[in-house]
Amino acid sequence: MTQGVPPTSPAGEPIIGIDLGTTNSLVAFCDAAGPRILPDEEGRNLVPSVVRFDPETGKPVAIGYEAREHAVEHPRETVFSIKRLMGRGLDDVRAELDYLPCKVVAGENNTARVQIGARVMSPPEISAVILRRLREIAEKHFGKPVRKAVVTVPAYFDDAQRQATRDAGRLAGLEVLRIVNEPTAASLAYNLGQRHQDATVAVFDLGGGTFDVSILRLQHADGGAIDQVLSTSGDTHLGGDDVDRMLIELMEREIREQFGGGLSFSASALQAMRNLAETSKIRLSSEASAAVELDLGSGRIYRRTITRDELEKLITPWVDRAIDCCHRALRGAKLGPGDIERVVMVGGSTRIPLVRRRVAEVFQTDPYTALNPDEVVALGAAVQASILAGINRDMLLLDVIPLSLGIETMGGAVAKLIPANTTIPARATEMFSTYVDGQANVMIHVLQGERELVQDCRSLGRFDLRGIPPMPAGLPKIEVTFLIDANGILSVSAVEKRSEKAASIQIVPNHGLSREEVARIERESLTHAKSDMTAHRLIDLRNQARLDIRAIERQIKKVGDGIEADYRTQIEVKVERVKAFVAAQNPDADAFATALTEMDHATVRLAEVAIQKTLNEENNR
Repeated sequence: MTQGVPPTSPAGEPIIGIDLGTTNSLVAFCDAAGPRILPDEEGRNLVPSVVRFDPETGKPVAIGYEAREHAVEHPRETVFSIKRLMGRGLDDVRAELDYLPCKVVAGENNTARVQIGARVMSPPEISAVILRRLREIAEKHFGKPVRKAVVTVPAYFDDAQRQATRDAGRLAGLEVLRIVNEPTAASLAYNLGQRHQDATVAVFDLGGGTFDVSILRLQHADGGAIDQVLSTSGDTHLGGDDVDRMLIELMEREIREQFGGGLSFSASALQAMRNLAETSKIRLSSEASAAVELDLGSGRIYRRTITRDELEKLITPWVDRAIDCCHRALRGAKLGPGDIERVVMVGGSTRIPLVRRRVAEVFQTDPYTALNPDEVVALGAAVQASILAGINRDMLLLDVIPLSLGIETMGGAVAKLIPANTTIPARATEMFSTYVDGQANVMIHVLQGERELVQDCRSLGRFDLRGIPPMPAGLPKIEVTFLIDANGILSVSAVEKRSEKAASIQIVPNHGLSREEVARIERESLTHAKSDMTAHRLIDLRNQARLDIRAIERQIKKVGDGIEADYRTQIEVKVERVKAFVAAQNPDADAFATALTEMDHATVRLAEVAIQKTLNEENNR
């Protein structure tokens, strides 16, 4: 199944590109022929970012399409849109909780965690399940282990969310070599097809849960390409999920008006409404109306038709928020709409006609839609992987930080050391002093945000500079240095220049996983490796068995009386034995595999009869 030659590190290991999305995720690679998506075993490019867990064991039992298709039957055990909880505190996501059928609880430092049965899991643990699935797809293509990846994040992800993404990669057995902003990744994919054309480009990235807009300058010189990000703006809580939510609220309101205000909705009903909302939203991007029907039981059936005009009226404030970010990005780049030569649309939500019209208005040019908006970010991640692997030696990526970084000063003010839209990697140093005579310790409080007061910015971490010799206030010279690496990860150090007392911290935010938690989870994965592999094998066996049984039942229906009664009975016995294994809670995997093999062998002649009948029918036409 190997396709092409994967990009490799100097050690010869493949380096893949991953778009870990709110709604769907993808894996890609890039070689000399260019970037391409790696499809799954059934040729599908997208992996829905949906996971179902066993409520007894807390282990994943379905990932991707199967988990999404059966979410209505298993609402409490099915987790979707986990990206919206990544690196967030419970207070940050309270508005989300009414729309998530799974249970969200507080973890360490009031972090948002998901509870399935008795097990409480962090968003990075759940994201790691999706990443592990993408890694498996890549390994089947390459025929070798995959341990290195480039992973994309929204440009407006803060330090906590980036750390959470890195943790997810580590838990999935991947070394995340580079974290790349999604709009920047999109520009890399775009630039590969636009060699030798300098341009100023806006990348408008509206996905399932997050929104970013970046202004980039694509330049070419001496046969090489430089992608320089001039500015970025966005909202980590703005995406297609919000449109689904607005449609759900519309349905809930009308259902209560029709059948009584005291009506409550089960988790399954909420999941069914979510599916209806998403389907209607997608249909209304290409059709003028969409019919909705929901059976609530007890003879209560909700029916109505939603028009595109209704939807556009509903989502106008949502689109306005994205357009406001576009204006901020233009101001940050010190450019006007007329300076933008092309607008690249990224993310499934950019298919909404109102979004495209408004974007065309603000940038005074029709959006560029030739690139598949679902795939372009993953393709760009693969391009970045090929740059790291040395395959694309003529491209350079210059990204920026989305939010200013600074420290707290006396009185609760913020001194910004690195302003927003600074190109990374970046380094900044400033001198500070004490405000109290004889002060021996100084607490360094690191903050992120654009506001001037500590209370309006996000705390990233604190550390103490201790042992300063007692001196009058204002005399100590404390040098604070901020260093941001190519992934946007921040390290801060402080040194008192007279005494050479020093302290430093790599920011590990309160809303990510602690290093101890990551180490514990990795230890547990090794401890439970055998049982986890068995559980994974059973999932594969069940999936294969269901496919085979459906095929056999179709063949039996097709041939009718074309096989002997004894042979038909023999097949039915084999099928029933396999069905028993499928239904069993913890079947013996080896016995299951044997039963599946015996069923397949027993039905070889059935398949031959069915094929012959099909051929005869075609010859008689």
